[in-house]
Amino acid sequence: MKKHENTQISPNPADGRGADTVDLKHLVAALGKRSIVLVGIMGCGKSTVGKRLAQRLGLEFVDADSEIERAANMTVSEIFAEHGEPYFRSGEERVIARLLQEGPQVLATGGGAFMSDATRSEIETNGLSIWLKVDFETVMARVRRRSTRPLLRNPDPEGTMRKLMAEREPVYARAQLTVTSKDVPHEAVVDQIVLTLADHLYGQG
Repeated sequence: MKKHENTQISPNPADGRGADTVDLKHLVAALGKRSIVLVGIMGCGKSTVGKRLAQRLGLEFVDADSEIERAANMTVSEIFAEHGEPYFRSGEERVIARLLQEGPQVLATGGGAFMSDATRSEIETNGLSIWLKVDFETVMARVRRRSTRPLLRNPDPEGTMRKLMAEREPVYARAQLTVTSKDVPHEAVVDQIVLTLADHLYGQG
């Protein structure tokens, strides 16, 4: 088992380093064939930040949920409604395992994907996991803007979110790296991911 650094950096580094000091070509080369895999609770910014990170690094961005929907010809909500969560999770494991063979790329995973032992093992072998850590108030403000979250379609979405975060955060903490996702411009979070990756891969900042 690889030792996880679980490096945490907030959006305003005290040492004043800028992401523009990182050699992005060197960074991508250091990844090899590994994918950068973003994990975390729904609404933490995996897709929005992931797209910008991929553009910054010149890599392809892939959203696992979109790939699952394409494979099933159904939306995630429809899969949950018609087949249930276990069926969805099984398909999710297979799709992510396939996608991890296609790196390097930036891969955004669904909020429950990292809970799978099989998926974590695949990511450990073929990727570099980054937990986008977010506080409860921020994530609720974000998810209220969308009504497509199947796990929150109940009379107490806030209670459900608190329970999900309590269950999942100890597992998200097993990710190799951690970056705090705050209410700052997405580019600021991308900057921190770039710095965190550089520190992890070769100590450049």
